[in-house]
Amino acid sequence: MVDEAIDALRIRQDGTYIDGTFGRGGHSQRILEALGSNGRLLAFDQDEDAVVVARRRFGDDRRFSIAHDSFAALAAVAAERDLTRRVDGLLLDLGVSSPQLDDAVRGFSFLNEGPLDMRMDRQRGPTAAEWLADADEAEIAAVLKDFGEERFARRIARAIVAQRGQASICTTRQLAELVSAACPTKERYKHPATRTFQAIRIFINRELDELQLCLRDSLDVLARGARLVVISFHSLEDRIVKRFMRDAAQGPRLPKRLPIRDTEAQGRLRIVAKVQRPSMAEVQSNPRARSALLRVAEVQV
Repeated sequence: MVDEAIDALRIRQDGTYIDGTFGRGGHSQRILEALGSNGRLLAFDQDEDAVVVARRRFGDDRRFSIAHDSFAALAAVAAERDLTRRVDGLLLDLGVSSPQLDDAVRGFSFLNEGPLDMRMDRQRGPTAAEWLADADEAEIAAVLKDFGEERFARRIARAIVAQRGQASICTTRQLAELVSAACPTKERYKHPATRTFQAIRIFINRELDELQLCLRDSLDVLARGARLVVISFHSLEDRIVKRFMRDAAQGPRLPKRLPIRDTEAQGRLRIVAKVQRPSMAEVQSNPRARSALLRVAEVQV
């Protein structure tokens, strides 16, 4: 949904924008194309491979800079660069990128055999294999249920604990085959390990916590009239985004008949349009886009 996201940002040539999820630079390139010589783009990515690509592609463009960090550090990085309340648009394209899924070494996909890593930033935190080796059955089941909405979470957790008692679970294929064997029924057109891989990835990278931090801090970074544009790919992410925008648009909850001015009761955000979904043409050309949802809000005060 590149076109829709860029249109939603309403880019001004002299504006300042943030791409919170650089990936391989598709959105950043389009933003830079719309900016004039006085425009500015700051990108974030915690994946060192993405940072290398960013510096190679746009390192010579004085309008562009990249922060090797999670978008959860939005407020701190913006303050360091004197951007607090001066950013005209923030774009977040959530989840794992296609290059990360396609690179077997990263361990994100059950379709490719590789080490069970799953970290966005391979310089920090335990790998998925390390966590599975130490977590108890109840914790594993809770993660699969809470972050993957997996109905067979207990069965899968029990199978993981039983397997690791015999041999370590170190590769994506090992985990995928174990999950498949543990699921008593199979969904049509969906691999049995889909929810398990999603859940572990979200947990390992603290994705939902970091999303909530970024959304909260965006209100202190974005200028009045700025756009917040978010593309999500599953219900847990979208629920957080939807609730944040709704609550920020409603404004503070105040007692009835309180003598206040309208501006004091006004919400910080205005929801710009209904949720957007990808076109049939985009889904046909890129099946991974089929679950994408785009939400847009504008800063009021």
